[in-house]
Amino acid sequence: MLRKALFTLCCFTSMAWSVSAQPVKPLRSPEEYLGYKTGTRYTPHWKVVNYFKEVAMAVPSAVKLEQYGETNEGRPLLLTMVSSADNIARLDAIRQNNQRLANLALDKAAPVEENAPAIVWLSYNVHGNETSSSEAAMLTLYALVNPAETRTKEWLKNTVVIIDPCLNPDGRDRYVNWYNMVTGKEPNPLRMAREHREPWPGGRTNHYNFDLNRDWAWQTQVESQQRAKVYNTWMPQVHVDFHEQGVNEPYYFAPAAQPYHDVITPWQREFQVALGKNHAKYFDANGWLYFTKEVFDLYYPSYGDTYPTYNGAIGMTYEQGGGPSGGRAVLNDEGDTLTLLDRVTHHYTTSLSTIETSSMHSSKLIKEFRKFFNEAVSSGSGEYKSYVIKNKPADKERIQSLLALLDKNGIRYETVNGPGRGFSYFNGKEESFTAANDILVSTYQPRAAMVRVLFEPKGRLVDSATYDITAWALPYAYGLEAYACRDRMNGSGTVQFPAVTNETTNYGYVIPWNGITSANLVGQLLKKGILLRYAEQSFEVNGNKFERGAVLVLKTANRSFGNDLWNEVKKEADALKVKLYPVSTGFVDKGFDFGSDKVHPFKAPKVAMMTGEGISAGGAGEVWHFFENELNYPLTLINAADAGRADWSNIDVLIMPDGNYRFLTDKGQADAFKEWVNKGGRVVALESAIGALAKAEIGIKLKKADDAESKDSYDALKRYEERERDALRNFNPGAIFRVDMDNSHPLAYGYPPVYHTLKMDDVVYDFFKGDGWNVGVIKKESQVAGFAGSALKNRLKDGLLFGSQPVGNGTVTYLTDNVMFRSFWQNGKLMLCNAVFFAGN
Repeated sequence: MLRKALFTLCCFTSMAWSVSAQPVKPLRSPEEYLGYKTGTRYTPHWKVVNYFKEVAMAVPSAVKLEQYGETNEGRPLLLTMVSSADNIARLDAIRQNNQRLANLALDKAAPVEENAPAIVWLSYNVHGNETSSSEAAMLTLYALVNPAETRTKEWLKNTVVIIDPCLNPDGRDRYVNWYNMVTGKEPNPLRMAREHREPWPGGRTNHYNFDLNRDWAWQTQVESQQRAKVYNTWMPQVHVDFHEQGVNEPYYFAPAAQPYHDVITPWQREFQVALGKNHAKYFDANGWLYFTKEVFDLYYPSYGDTYPTYNGAIGMTYEQGGGPSGGRAVLNDEGDTLTLLDRVTHHYTTSLSTIETSSMHSSKLIKEFRKFFNEAVSSGSGEYKSYVIKNKPADKERIQSLLALLDKNGIRYETVNGPGRGFSYFNGKEESFTAANDILVSTYQPRAAMVRVLFEPKGRLVDSATYDITAWALPYAYGLEAYACRDRMNGSGTVQFPAVTNETTNYGYVIPWNGITSANLVGQLLKKGILLRYAEQSFEVNGNKFERGAVLVLKTANRSFGNDLWNEVKKEADALKVKLYPVSTGFVDKGFDFGSDKVHPFKAPKVAMMTGEGISAGGAGEVWHFFENELNYPLTLINAADAGRADWSNIDVLIMPDGNYRFLTDKGQADAFKEWVNKGGRVVALESAIGALAKAEIGIKLKKADDAESKDSYDALKRYEERERDALRNFNPGAIFRVDMDNSHPLAYGYPPVYHTLKMDDVVYDFFKGDGWNVGVIKKESQVAGFAGSALKNRLKDGLLFGSQPVGNGTVTYLTDNVMFRSFWQNGKLMLCNAVFFAGN
């Protein structure tokens, strides 16, 4: 049924990009601009954009529009600032003052205005197929500037509202264009209708199939990078992230569920309650159902609610029932028809209610915001006050990647020298150390809360029923030796790395295999047809020691390049700032000479990846994005449904992401695949793809659970009200485990003897006994951080996580955990490179 809107629903208009070149049109509602009532049809992104432009032209005294970026597919990313004429006239002064309130301004001598307007940031449509919120964004903008809406003009006297109408335009248009193509004149509310079954990969994610609502802190995606950059120049006091959930769910708004991270202040908790009560007033008046304090917690740091919260704001998620199954109308399990208009109206209502409540508490918002950052600078945050990353030469690439992440988040760091004592991430014990030009990240800085959340070795969970992973400490994710220190340590200078200057050679170069940039360089050389060799053992030459996996560029086998060979190699290395070590002889001081059979030749592999229906869109997207944007190496994407038509002779390495592979159940297609492997094909299988191979009688076996738990017959007696809690015993949302590595195997080149994996299941495999290599294994008492259910303790031990197995003349490499997780688990990426370039070569 159609539910009556609380506020008068008004509508918007379209306009061209160049504000000055277009004739000014009078202010129009969304309905007047679109030609249909908002919420009765889906609006493509370009029309949403043009409506915002037109309003900015029509009311320049109240609205300022700026494009802050562009998506992978070339769609604009917009911000619209709305406030009173007085506030708009001094908008940049308000922004700069807000930086001073947060102790982030470069001009520290300028006075701080504490009677400033509160900044309220509304983020719509981060998940592209949760489409109602961009429609609501148009209504919200119009309500703020509509002369007939006198209430909103009062609110805007002490608030600046920032509207991002669509955080994920590529995903939105993927869904909207598909839906508008398959729907009829009237919506079909039956959920079995095709308009409620969007095809793979769906519109939730961006171009590379990434969930942008898991990327706020990591900023691996171009949309997140551009948004975070402008967000951190504003630092709002209130931020709302608008979402949708299943069609049967009532509306969700703050206060959030437990667990809350300890860093969240009493005020941040209190204001969520105040907002929730204001929303409830309007929902109750209209008879709309809602829930609070359930499901959506405030813990994982990379959401659109937690990231702002850890940066001093009141960060919240609002969830409306609907999502990709909603269409324009859908029958829920109660037999009620949920319409797009309903969904839009609810988001519109909470949008205005948020602004209203923020206006009512504007002074307190500013006061508490100032207090949050003053206390950060004066007192730090948490048990550990200083985090020290050891600045080891072999870890330079990993360290630089970590510092790049800190830069994106405005986190300060410096060098540190002298004695210290702290918790060692490597061995889990308190120990003394001596810092020698190491990296210090102190919590005595404005971003103290973010530092604590991202670095603390073990976070405290007051409730294990979490919505996402429970551990992510950056030293584990980046594979760095580090210490968490209770004492405040003082820095001693700016972090600097020596410039890379590469010398010429007439014989050859050695490229240490230290990280992704090294792998990138190797990939670029291979693409040019340069033949390379890699060392199976460490060696010493010219006074330098090189570890396993070091890559050699020699004149041998590359004579066709003539004198251009060294210029080409040096040009690529200089561009990537990779240090080349020139050598003048193949006669090494220690180890095996360059002509030994322990030094293996290799050439550019032709790499393909299975994708499409049945494959994890996120899993495939992580690999695709990595190859295109970090490794810069060609990758052929093959729909799994087309496996029967694949030209196997044109593939050297096949990557199989998480998914189920139906082609392996077809005897003819499975036999062709097995024949390719037996003839020398190399498979890299990730997560559940390994199980699909096992069912097809290729390779590995799943380890059976060690059932050492009690056999007490009363264990079967459970209370109904505890059913959700009981399920947690077998739940692993994401915890960090120690993995013992055989780093003499090519799959583990570039790694120390220990790797930390983010494990999100209870899957381990039996050790190989004679027919494969147990490269990464999990032993007893291996859990390092995060929550894993008590019943999993006896399963998550004594098994294989990473391995390699010969199959005929080919090889299958097994990566049972996601080494590419959300592209932020930086230390796992080199393992994928090893699997592609080295394992089984």
